[in-house]
Amino acid sequence: MLFAGLQKNLDERAAQGLLRQRSTVQTPQSPHIEVDGRACLSFCSNDYLGLAHHPQLTAALQQGAAQWGVGAGAAHLISGHFEAHQQLEQQLAAFVGQPEALLFSTGYMANIGVVQALAGKGDTIFAEKLNHASLNDAMLLSRADVQRYRHNDMAHLESLLRKKSEASPAGRKLILTDAVFSMDGNLAPLPELLVLCERYDAWLLLDDAHGFGVLGPQGRGTLAHFGLASPRMIYMATLGKAAGVFGAFVAAESIVIETLVNHARSYIYTTASPPALAVALQQSIRLIEQGDALRAHLHSLIGKLRAGLSNLRWPLMLSETAIQPLLIGDNTAALALSAGLRERGLWVVAIRPPTVPEGTARLRITLSAAHTESDVDALIGALHELAG
Repeated sequence: MLFAGLQKNLDERAAQGLLRQRSTVQTPQSPHIEVDGRACLSFCSNDYLGLAHHPQLTAALQQGAAQWGVGAGAAHLISGHFEAHQQLEQQLAAFVGQPEALLFSTGYMANIGVVQALAGKGDTIFAEKLNHASLNDAMLLSRADVQRYRHNDMAHLESLLRKKSEASPAGRKLILTDAVFSMDGNLAPLPELLVLCERYDAWLLLDDAHGFGVLGPQGRGTLAHFGLASPRMIYMATLGKAAGVFGAFVAAESIVIETLVNHARSYIYTTASPPALAVALQQSIRLIEQGDALRAHLHSLIGKLRAGLSNLRWPLMLSETAIQPLLIGDNTAALALSAGLRERGLWVVAIRPPTVPEGTARLRITLSAAHTESDVDALIGALHELAG
């Protein structure tokens, strides 16, 4: 049979509780949506500030489409770099406190582009064990020497940096880390990481996909949360989570951005995103900057959820962010709990290996400023009922 091998692999995944399947959302992004024909209260979106269906962003996108059309038509370096893109890049750079910024179509493409452009044969990448898949793929594609350090273990990282510096002082050293870990919700120790960068002459690529818009004064991200700035920092954030739209950007020193323009293959060889999206994103950044009340409400909901689930038989992992993972352990048990919630009209996705380590399957609960206290109460009540 032509596809017997593929079917065998899928059957094995299903038996292990690892088969992935899609659900179809039939209403705009919101906590209250329709999924596969059924009304549902969602706790699995990364729309942390509730901006994905914000009327001001919808109006801005419509205005952008009326002015610029619906497609860029070419790569940025040919004829696809529009005035709206340029204005957004300048706005983003100023917002995160970096000299320049560069737009990418996705965070995945941004990470691939940065790592491939800045590290190669003769260089060394030091990668956090729990990094996002995009950083993992980027380090493998770079052809640099890769050394992985244990999760948030700065002593382990320093030992690797020291050994590399003593054995082979030549070549660039690039540290890769999530800022907020997407499946755990905790933060990387950025102050300590930057100290090590200074001590061992390394650069730091920070993926702030889940911190941008949520953490720091006015939502300026994890660097602002820690009050940090460094020319060794290469900052990446996505624009489809808290910003509510689509895309990603890299912000760094001007010479780094110029290097990416000339060497980042995922930037050079892809069509630019529609300029209408850049118009919507300019409005999104303004809403993020003015969104202290949204962030305060979000953090209040985080506290409410943690208090309400504190005595549940499944533990919440340590996290102060909108990502609140409920650790189940077994794949099948995690799927069963997720299904039990769906039967009660609540949507929380089960996360299983290889996305998380073996034996740590979990429900990845994500909160949004668009949730209400009664929404969170409904989730707490359903989980206690299922635990009983």
